Amino acid sequence: MITRACSGEPGSGKPLAIDTTHHGPLHVAQPALGETVGQSVSGQIGNTPLLRLDAVTRDLPGIVLLGKAEWYNAGGSVKARAAASIVAEGRRSGAFTPGKILLDATSGNTGIAYAMLGAAEGFPVSLCVPENVSRERKQILQGYGANILYTDPGDGSDGAIRLARELAARHPDQYYYADQYSNDANWRAHYHGTANEIWQQTQGRVTHFVSMLGTSGTFVGTTRRLKELNPRVQCISLQPDSSFHGIEGAKHMASAIVPRIYDPSLADQNLEIATEDSYAMARQLSRTAGLLAGISSAAAVVGCLRIARELRLKEGDEAVIVTILCDSGEKYLSERFWTEG
Repeated sequence: MITRACSGEPGSGKPLAIDTTHHGPLHVAQPALGETVGQSVSGQIGNTPLLRLDAVTRDLPGIVLLGKAEWYNAGGSVKARAAASIVAEGRRSGAFTPGKILLDATSGNTGIAYAMLGAAEGFPVSLCVPENVSRERKQILQGYGANILYTDPGDGSDGAIRLARELAARHPDQYYYADQYSNDANWRAHYHGTANEIWQQTQGRVTHFVSMLGTSGTFVGTTRRLKELNPRVQCISLQPDSSFHGIEGAKHMASAIVPRIYDPSLADQNLEIATEDSYAMARQLSRTAGLLAGISSAAAVVGCLRIARELRLKEGDEAVIVTILCDSGEKYLSERFWTEG
């Protein structure tokens, strides 16, 4: 029998063997349906694509700017990685037992991921959320059936954190307090996942990693692993330039409750990004690159371009800058900035 390679049998890692001497219809033995067809919701988290952002680097020779499109995750954002890791670790450790309600504070995306997983896996979810998160985020949380406890918008994410802590202390037997801001499973999701994906997708050519700070899990976990793979990779953290900002999900560390998992010593550089620049970049990406990016994603691109313009590359040199596009712009379409400027 003569064989030739074709698409591998799902899950086997081996090519299918096809009998090319048979003159009738080809028949390939198929494994049982339940073994190969479809994935669970949690199976759609990770392995997101890197997108080339050439539209914003045309005047920057030698710069390759790549954005990791995290809206490809189930749940629509980078936070699905941390949420799935936190839930799994809670189950493994015995802290999150059947019958308990998952409780956490969130500005939206982690809460959406929790709510999605709760609906898929059958556990209840209660979320403390600032009242001023985008209308779309509220609607998505409601759609997944989460119990939402809104907090004063003037208190930002810190107000939501304080309420979650209060509820967890008052009802320890009722809630599993996931505490994404202090939970090591948050940054470990990126240490084991995001960083290794970036390394593989760039074939080890990444020279700079840039990420916004919220819980800081994405930056901390990815940076720790990339620095192990190549200590010369420059890792730059970004945050809003003031405590009063419009970059949902991001933290101005100097004025906020600092997440326990945050390690400022990891950053080779820390830059502050203005909300107005983020809005302008979101419009630019949608209108010139066909990329409908969220506000923090646009802020990350602003930071990348600032870094790129400061580089002094020799002729023939190349900088490969990778950033995290946390979510798409679909959760922000009710915001007025799209029609301004």
